[in-house]
Formats: sequence, C-alpha cells, structure tokens
Amino acid sequence: MTDYFVDPTSIVNAAARIGAGTRIWHFCHIMKDARIGSRCSFGQNCHVSEGVIIGNNVKVQNSVSIYGGTVIEDDVFLGPSCVLTNVTNPRSQVQRRSLYETTLIRRGATVGANATIVCGVTLGQYCFIGAGAVVTHSVADYALIVGNPGRMVGLTSRHGQRLVDPDRDGIMRCAESGFRYREVEPGVLRCLDLSEDEPLPPELAIGHRSYSEFKRGVADPISA
Repeated sequence: MTDYFVDPTSIVNAAARIGAGTRIWHFCHIMKDARIGSRCSFGQNCHVSEGVIIGNNVKVQNSVSIYGGTVIEDDVFLGPSCVLTNVTNPRSQVQRRSLYETTLIRRGATVGANATIVCGVTLGQYCFIGAGAVVTHSVADYALIVGNPGRMVGLTSRHGQRLVDPDRDGIMRCAESGFRYREVEPGVLRCLDLSEDEPLPPELAIGHRSYSEFKRGVADPISA
C-alpha cells in the first residue's frame, strides 16, 4: 500500500522513492533510484531517470523528461514539453553515462513551456524562464529570462509578477502580494517581507486575479 497515486498506465520502478501525496498520471515512467518528494504532480507522458532528485510540491506538466544529473528543489514548476539535458556534447558512438553534468533548479523556479535548459547550469530561486527560451548559462534569483539565446529582461516576484519602478530606497513591490523586494548587493535580489525558504502564507498561496489584470498596458514577455 502506497501513500501516493500512480495511474495504471504508468510504470514506477520498485526502487524509486516517492513522497506522500504525489500524483503520477498517464503514461509516465519513473526509473529506479529516482527520489521524488511529497505533494508533487506529474502530467501525462513524463519520464524521470535514474538518480534524479526532486523536492516537494514540484509540478511537472505533460511531456517532460528529467534526465540523470538533474536536481530540482521544492516548489519548482516545469511547463509542458520543456527540455532538460545532461550532456553538452552528446554522440551516439561515445558513452558518457559517468559524465552527466549537473543541472540545479532552485526553489520556486518556473521553466516555461517548450523552454530548453542546456545542462550544467543553475537556475536561481524564483527565476522565471519564459516559454520557448533557450538557457545556456546560469540564471540569477528572481531573473526573468526570454528568447533564444535566453537573456535577462527584468525581475519577477515570488508570485511571478514583474518587479518595476523602484522607489528612492530601491524597493519594488509585487503587485499581487504587496511584498517588498530590494537588491541587497549587486545582482542579488531579496524579499524583505518573507524569507525565500518560508512557504507563502495560506491567504497568498491561492491566486484570485488573472495575470492580465496586473499588466501595465505595455508588452510583457512573461509566459509559462
């Protein structure tokens, strides 16, 4: 008897470790020695390779393959058909299973639909990789990345809202939560009202207004 759900069409190796409340839907394959936390969700046609480490409350949408060498922290969102790799220079004739490169996706990060993450990089906490972006270098916390090659075009809050218009003290407010953010040192953004390691308060963990309501009337590249 397990305390997680697996659809009958999916295959989960007996040596995989899966946390309570995780849901694995149609046509997924979880290989041996994969470690998956609690309250995760895997959509249709997902694959998790040997040795992958996945934290708690991770949402993996349809048709995502997570290969060996990948480490995913808590609260990460992987959009439909996004691509994660584990060898920079793959060749069919050259076996490099012992040389998989580590890709670290840190807490709260979002990877948009059809985005590609080249292996060996770190995606910072609460960064937002826009749909279709191609990421070839590590990404800072809270960075908004779009395009091919991926480039940083701004900052986002924990709620995925653009952070703009800093005041005289360099403080920016999230339009959805009201949380304050400030660059505490060059290139390092932090939330002033809640530690990055703390869960959101229950009243802020459910969205009540659509993203379009927060737009400022200008072109906005955020999309997952």
